[in-house]
Amino acid sequence: MVTQEKDFGLPSEFADDVLDLVDQIPEGKVATYGDLAEILGRGGARGVGSVMARYGSDVPWWRVIRSGGYPPQGLEDEAVARWREESTPLVGGALGRRVDMARGRWEGPGS
Repeated sequence: MVTQEKDFGLPSEFADDVLDLVDQIPEGKVATYGDLAEILGRGGARGVGSVMARYGSDVPWWRVIRSGGYPPQGLEDEAVARWREESTPLVGGALGRRVDMARGRWEGPGS
């Protein structure tokens, strides 16, 4: 059986904009998919999620999370480990498994 590596082609302008924005999120901070769409003024949370699923492995993907403060599905353990390394504020302190959004949310460029 021959397996083929997924090839999504080159990112669109929207995808480039999402990835550029994700690269700007500082250590210890996070943004939701919806936050990024709002900052960009287009695409919606699902659009940002689609970009991250296709192209997000080369950016700090663990800083883009679900609105409840939870890591991307299927990547929970790795995301939590990275949050702990970066001292991202977690609900329940160092043993938490979701981000304290009141303290850890990134408000966008220039914040």
